[in-house]
Formats: sequence, structure tokens, C-alpha cells
Amino acid sequence: MPSTDSERSQKAVDVAQQYLRRERPLNALVVGLAWLIFVGTYLVTGLGPAVLVAAILIIGVRFPIFQSNGTFRLRTSDDLDTVIDEFSGPLPPVLALQWGLAEKVSTEGDTAIYSVSYLFGLRSADVTVQTEMDSKAGGKYVIESEVTVDDQPWATYTSTVSSSGEHTTIDVTYTSNRRFGLRRVPQQLIANRYRDEVLSVQGYTVITRDAHLGL
Repeated sequence: MPSTDSERSQKAVDVAQQYLRRERPLNALVVGLAWLIFVGTYLVTGLGPAVLVAAILIIGVRFPIFQSNGTFRLRTSDDLDTVIDEFSGPLPPVLALQWGLAEKVSTEGDTAIYSVSYLFGLRSADVTVQTEMDSKAGGKYVIESEVTVDDQPWATYTSTVSSSGEHTTIDVTYTSNRRFGLRRVPQQLIANRYRDEVLSVQGYTVITRDAHLGL
């Protein structure tokens, strides 16, 4: 299983680590707020209502009701072939927050695997990226990256790459294939802060972005 760890952009890895340092306290804050609500209810009304509130909080925080999707346009001075190689390779620039946090990046044929750990190393997961490319009329190329986590659907990124000669433009459409609970909303919001930055350090300028988070 070939490793591609040495190919990762260190600048992108650094941004991903900054994101992780911000994301962890937010997750802890969500848990802390839920605990405070439980304790407050217990002190005011007693154990019975507090248990009911705790059950509602657990369901509300974990129940998968949210889904994210959106579009954004990138521009770079890199030539068309370079961009196609990057977006169709094992380390797509749009997934830098994923491969930037992986303990190991490896490939099996056309499939990239990011091995990540969380909860201070107590749990782990394999993020798998399968990429297909097709050409369109007008010299455009469509690259689709299907992402799964432990063989469960996670997200799909479709990147349309074209060149004007002076610049290469990439129009990206993405959608989450798995719904998530309220506890993941802060994670999504903080990720928005770093997505543009992690693309910038790889040489891509975000021209427009339209992100949606809803039911």
C-alpha cells in the first residue's frame, strides 16, 4: 500500500492543525452546556425532570437532522494539467482539512485512504476517497470525488476544471451524503473559517462561495 505522506503540503497541514485546535474546545463547549442544563434542571426541579431533559438533550444533540451543501469557485495561476493532477490525485486540495489531519495517507489503486484518530487516540476511522474524471465539450474536465468514512457515505465533491490561458478556474459543488446532529454544527461553522485559508496556502484563491447548512 503506497504511502503519500511525503507529498502533503506542510502549509496545508499546519492550517488543518490550527482548525483542530479550535474545533476541539467547541465540541467540549457543547458537551459542557448540555451538562450545565442538566444540572440546572436537577437543582431547580429535581431528578425526574432532569432525566427527561437529559434524554431530550441527548436526542437533540445526536439525532442526524442537518445536511450541508454548497458551491464555490477557485482560481489559480497553475496550468490546467497541474490542477487536474492535483484534484484527481490522492490529495485533492478541497479535502486538505481531512488529509491534513490524517496520521497516515496511503493509496490502493485509484483510491486514497486517510487514517485518522480522535478522542485522544481512543478511536480511529478510515476516510476513503474514490475519484473519477471525465472530459466535457469546451476543454472542461469534471472530477468527482466520492468520500466515505469507514465505508459509510460522507460527501461528494464535483470539480469542473477549465482554463482561460492566463488562469485555471475550478467550479466545485459539494454535498454531504450523511446527516449529522446538532453537536456537529459548531464543527461545521469553524471549518468554514479555515476552508478558504487551507486552499489559499495551496495556491488557490476563493472567488465565490455559497454554503448551506439546513435540514
